[in-house]
Amino acid sequence: MPVDPTILIAFLIAASAIVVSPGPDTVLIIRYTMTSGGRIGMVTMAGVQLGLTIHTIAAAAGLSIIVAASPVLFKGVAIVGAAYIAFLGYQALKAGGGLRLSGGGPPVGIHKAWRDAMTTNVFNPKVILLFLALMPGFVAVEKGNAAAQLAVLGAALIAINIVWQTALVAAAERMRRWLVTPSVARGISVVTGLILVALAAGIIWSHVI
Repeated sequence: MPVDPTILIAFLIAASAIVVSPGPDTVLIIRYTMTSGGRIGMVTMAGVQLGLTIHTIAAAAGLSIIVAASPVLFKGVAIVGAAYIAFLGYQALKAGGGLRLSGGGPPVGIHKAWRDAMTTNVFNPKVILLFLALMPGFVAVEKGNAAAQLAVLGAALIAINIVWQTALVAAAERMRRWLVTPSVARGISVVTGLILVALAAGIIWSHVI
């Protein structure tokens, strides 16, 4: 096994604490599940995992280090990610783009849910830093094949994410029954939109300014 079991357990504990911390992925999963049901929520979750897979491949290939080491590239990624998250927040705040009751027809399709989740994850600078700040600390250089170790750690992170976000989808699906009035639906739309815009502003403040 590329990663020592003791090291892997320690990584799982550390990664779990990070995974349960709310971020753009969490907001998207909850919003899209409550908008269009559990099926779309699972598609959104799958998009997040694809983004993490891309990050894992990039980290194993050394590409994440190159991006993080270049201030211009890193700020570029941060700006793109923040702009996309802010755009999703704007969509949520729009009168026609917010949450609707299930009886009004699902405003989020499979392609949009998958694309938004993947793009948000890939261009989130905090995820890049996660792969650079957390994972290398659990790589035993003396064991060799650092790329294989990073791949195993990335797979473990994705597994934790799947467990946690599946629970989020299930919880959000149950909460849909609370959407009994248009005013409640509009309120949830406004809240999720404001959270996304705030997260985008936080990314710019932390990684660009």
